[in-house]
Amino acid sequence: MGQLKKWLVSNGSTVVLAILLIVLLVNPDAKAWLMRQVASTGLLNSSMSGPGNKDDKGVSEISYADFPLINEQGKNISDCKGKVVFINFWASWCPPCRAEFPSIQKFYEKYRSHPDLIFLTVNLDDNPAAGKAYLKEKGFTVPFLTPAGSVPKEIYDGSLPTTVVLDKQGKIRLRHTGVADYSKDSFYNGIDTLLK
Repeated sequence: MGQLKKWLVSNGSTVVLAILLIVLLVNPDAKAWLMRQVASTGLLNSSMSGPGNKDDKGVSEISYADFPLINEQGKNISDCKGKVVFINFWASWCPPCRAEFPSIQKFYEKYRSHPDLIFLTVNLDDNPAAGKAYLKEKGFTVPFLTPAGSVPKEIYDGSLPTTVVLDKQGKIRLRHTGVADYSKDSFYNGIDTLLK
């Protein structure tokens, strides 16, 4: 027993780090917390291209008819023309999705009443009930949508999370794969520019 105590004292920091690593590996909320800390630095955020840029020739345009979504009431959401559209593809089991969701909720709370901005938070859980349960458990109030068909590859290529912002003409102004912080002033400024 004395040797165990001696070993623990001399290797205490290693034991603590090993326990923390194990918790991070098995707990999705712990992973999400760590990713949220990294994302809050802004290092992972993409920049938004504005309308009228000289590089507009390479900007893809989306046909909303090719992107059917169904809301919680089973209603098809397709009337997005003339609006700025924020689209986030996520799943409840995805730690990076969990990490960025608090910032998406803050963004939603700030802009949800704006008539020219539409939020499409698209759940890709195999069982949509898991996604609804996650939102309810965490107190998130963003719209819950599921795809009603295939999603165009220009906006979703299979990586979670993926966020896309479309301008009023349906052109992609931001496409970001991976965790990001959408509660930053720099992101709000880009949205404000698109809303003008």
